[in-house]
Amino acid sequence: MAARGTNGQQPATAPTGANGSEAGDEHNLRRLHRIQTVRRQQGISLRTAARHLGSNIREIRVQEDEATDLRLSDLYRWQAALDVPLEELLVESERPLSRPVLERAKLVQVMKTAAALRELAPNTQVARLATRLVDQLIELMPELKEVAPWHSVGQRRAPDEFGEILRRRIPAEFFDASSLDNED
Repeated sequence: MAARGTNGQQPATAPTGANGSEAGDEHNLRRLHRIQTVRRQQGISLRTAARHLGSNIREIRVQEDEATDLRLSDLYRWQAALDVPLEELLVESERPLSRPVLERAKLVQVMKTAAALRELAPNTQVARLATRLVDQLIELMPELKEVAPWHSVGQRRAPDEFGEILRRRIPAEFFDASSLDNED
């Protein structure tokens, strides 16, 4: 019996051979969906996807693995989070995303850039131009109103992820008060 993930997903294997054997290499895994590809093309971070799906980043990474056999309800949740037609998430051929979805993804990226420009504008003229651009983009596509700017400071950690302090331990002697007194 194959191991299942926390949500009941399991990697999908290709049909077994004539002798019923199943090789354990990567060539036996089938591509079942394109969630990671679509998420990246839409410009949605793992953290944002996790927030929309009410899950953690670790679970999102498992679900994004194209060989993970997701439940239909999970696919519908991803469809709602990415705001794309369900068929865009499924693997049927190696064709690129449909034109409307690709155009939407590009508009989302332009909106993120315009919103970041508005936030970081060095003067009022640039701020006005950026605001005008944001307003024009919203006229083209009203749902862009909810798009946040690009992050200006690295990617934030989830509450269950640890920072560098865990990897780089500080020796206990560093906190010893007597060693500080001897440095005079």
